Amino acid sequence: MQTKTLKIHPDDNLEVALVDLKKSETIIINGESYLLQTNVPAKHKFATVDLYPNDGLTMYGVLVGKALKPIKKGELISTNNVTHAANDYKLGARKINFNLPDISKWKNKTFEGYHRADGSVGIANYWLVIPLVFCENKNVDVIQEAFIKELGYQQPTSVYQQQVNKLVKLYQSGESIDDLLDTDIEANDDVEINAAKIFPNIDGIKFLTHTLGCGGTRQDAQNLCGLLAGYIVHPNVAGATVLSLGCQNAQIGLLNEEIKKRTADFSKPLYILDHQQIGSEAKLLQQAIKKTFVGLAGANQLQRKPAPLSKLCIGLECGGSDGFSGISANPAVGYLSDLIVTLGGSVILSEFPELCGVEQEISDRCINETIATKFMQIMTSYNARAKSVGSGFEANPSPGNIKDGLITDAIKSAGAAKKGGVSPVTDVLDYPEKVTKPGLNLLCTPGSDIESTTAEVGAGATIVLFTTGLGTPTGNPVAPVVKISSNTNLFTKMNDIIDIDAGTIINGTETIEQVATRMLEYIIKLASGGIKTKAQAAAHDDFIPWKRDISL
Repeated sequence: MQTKTLKIHPDDNLEVALVDLKKSETIIINGESYLLQTNVPAKHKFATVDLYPNDGLTMYGVLVGKALKPIKKGELISTNNVTHAANDYKLGARKINFNLPDISKWKNKTFEGYHRADGSVGIANYWLVIPLVFCENKNVDVIQEAFIKELGYQQPTSVYQQQVNKLVKLYQSGESIDDLLDTDIEANDDVEINAAKIFPNIDGIKFLTHTLGCGGTRQDAQNLCGLLAGYIVHPNVAGATVLSLGCQNAQIGLLNEEIKKRTADFSKPLYILDHQQIGSEAKLLQQAIKKTFVGLAGANQLQRKPAPLSKLCIGLECGGSDGFSGISANPAVGYLSDLIVTLGGSVILSEFPELCGVEQEISDRCINETIATKFMQIMTSYNARAKSVGSGFEANPSPGNIKDGLITDAIKSAGAAKKGGVSPVTDVLDYPEKVTKPGLNLLCTPGSDIESTTAEVGAGATIVLFTTGLGTPTGNPVAPVVKISSNTNLFTKMNDIIDIDAGTIINGTETIEQVATRMLEYIIKLASGGIKTKAQAAAHDDFIPWKRDISL
């Protein structure tokens, strides 16, 4: 029988509803009775004590809000009676001794990956075509159109194209507008099969167009070059073709500097073409196409070979979170994160606006005071910049978050931080820095899903684990994004974009450890090229560089 409620931490004065609860229902928890004063929908919380204006609300053992008005024991908390609040933080004592999980089952496991000259191992083998400035986006599009079909990477004719084709035929046959609205256009025919790939050991050519590279500040150009450099040196990338106009802020020399920062002995094939030096678009495109083809032919010679799990770098992301995210999907990812760290791998926890309220715990977990200080300084500076434009971290929760139980940023953050497990923090990175140390790395990014995922991959994540309670199709061009649902209803409803169900934790059929184990088995298959994520299959190649403006 499923438990109806959950108290997350002994010090909490809030209880989470795991199912819909009705007004006047009596809930008995550890021998104590709670008469519900209101309906409490699943994922939402009710007070376990009487609260008065300015009283603190505690969840996950930390301050997550303050009462705006009297709240009775057994009453639903909402944006009508609660406002965001979080504890201050300061440099404290190191708390880095944790009980890490048993890895005996996994320590000799391997995956089949692509070994790079710098010692990293990729789980895929992509070629990139990148514009240094938005002025070259059109030429990148032309190269994409020229290559994708001819090399066998084009997606099959989609059911949506078939549906449009059916509507065109009906319209041309004289079907009325009203009849068209009532027409069943579900495609039943088999879709067209892809032609054989010319380069079977190349997983694809990815085209990273963007809207940056000129205008803005010089820092914008450097951050862009740093991010693009992160993708070029990325373990999942075999080589790249870069198009430069020539006069933009994001200069070729700046890109080369950023590459050297990340890999001093960079040796991948890299073709950089300067449009204004070459001359006509025709000449530029001819050279780009020829060099890209030669690069692909060389990269196609690479083969997968066994690699230890310590070579994995896992990005930890959440989006479309709900009131179950912090008690199912996120803790399961956190347990998996601890497994990877204990095996000698790297993980990346980002989205700094969603660490608001847990800064003290996280800074105390940093392995030394220098790293802890860097984390606190970035958090303070980021929040101050947001406040300078009339916002702040407290504005982070979206309407969807609030509707599904995350009514303050501190509630959302306390649950989001669970993705980082309990491991010590070995490094703190400011965007767009690259991971250089094993263990749990913190990366400053906004909470915005695609900007943050783009940054994590630029920092070296070879796989991204993305938890969601409401559903999202987010993917990435270079690293597979594994979507993990916090509840089984979502997994069932949006099964075409969700890979793993962690809702089994909520309904009591699996433990956090069991779901984490299932996820790690999935990751090993994914890293070896045996399966694809739903986002990969649907070609969700989302790429949005963060301009370092105020994005929450």
